[in-house]
Amino acid sequence: MAANRAYLDYNASAPLIAEARAAMVAALDVAANPSSVHAEGRAARRLIEDTRRDVARLVNARPEHVVFTSGATEAASMLLSPDWQMGRGAIRMSHLYVSEADHPCLLSGGRFPAAQMTRIGVDRNGIADVDALANALAVHDKAAGLPLVAIHAANNETGVVQPVGRIAEIVKAAGGVLVVDAVQAVGRIPIDMSAPYADYLILSSHKIGGPKGVGAIIAASDLMMPRPLINGGGQEKGHRAGTENLAGIAGLGAAARVALAGLNDMDAVARRRDAIDATVRELVPDAEIFGNGAPRLANTTFFAIPGVKAETAQIAFDLAGVALSAGSACSSGKVGPSDVLKAMGYGDSLGALRVSIGRATGAEDIAAFRTALAGIAARRAGKEKAA
Repeated sequence: MAANRAYLDYNASAPLIAEARAAMVAALDVAANPSSVHAEGRAARRLIEDTRRDVARLVNARPEHVVFTSGATEAASMLLSPDWQMGRGAIRMSHLYVSEADHPCLLSGGRFPAAQMTRIGVDRNGIADVDALANALAVHDKAAGLPLVAIHAANNETGVVQPVGRIAEIVKAAGGVLVVDAVQAVGRIPIDMSAPYADYLILSSHKIGGPKGVGAIIAASDLMMPRPLINGGGQEKGHRAGTENLAGIAGLGAAARVALAGLNDMDAVARRRDAIDATVRELVPDAEIFGNGAPRLANTTFFAIPGVKAETAQIAFDLAGVALSAGSACSSGKVGPSDVLKAMGYGDSLGALRVSIGRATGAEDIAAFRTALAGIAARRAGKEKAA
């Protein structure tokens, strides 16, 4: 991180924490293949199995139900499949249901054709229409196969938290399977896979301070899994072939341990988020903070400055030494109208700015945000006066 800059873009990628870096460096000295049976190979395997336990503890799951992937997008592509297996038997998922405000890795549908997908609307705060979902599942053709429902636990732009428990009840009553994208939620809100929650959960290492390029699927049970996306040597119990990324997985394990302990710090993070909200309202009284009427992650604020394009404001913040996003960071650097805001009924707006913070965010970062926003607000007022 450059000196004297404020990094307020944790939802795009949290900075690599010292514990994860140390774990990765140590793992780089373990030269053996984790599939080898000699002592060196067994040492590499222990690192992977230790991380499996650490990741499972983070969401109160069983270690044997954790499958490592290259990240959340791969995990979604694997899970969003019509073709599943229970033992040696085949199971068909005949239709996929997602919410309009989901992340692109869910909205893309994975291995489902577009004709076998239904998008469920969201309200003005971005909360999925659970009644519409229940109605859609009520008329699902069970003779064709099971319904598969995929939804994010917390939105990557607004931070709005979905009623996953209620959605799980609806999906279970319909005999369906629920996949939850918990990328933004893990480490920020408590998640308990032992309670009625997801059948399958997705997480990503770099959102919790681990390295990029590592993620996981966590299942509630091992009775049923999709057909593998990557076939080969049978690693990860045959669910995901390929020699494991030992250093990356070790870094994820360290990040998972820190994230679990850090759940107790979320109240302090929420107070800093509230200070950011208050600054926005003070300096830009007509700004809109999206999702403010629903439960939100403690670390996220998504707001729009009327009359100012989000990308223009983002550049101004960057020049002032503040890193934040104009919406999702998952479109190869493209900036444009937010699909999430469209789903929430805001149409083709000028976009919005996302501030996302972490436990390491300090008062000086919030002060830098305030100074930068004050400059943008002053320039906006000057233009309005001149007009």
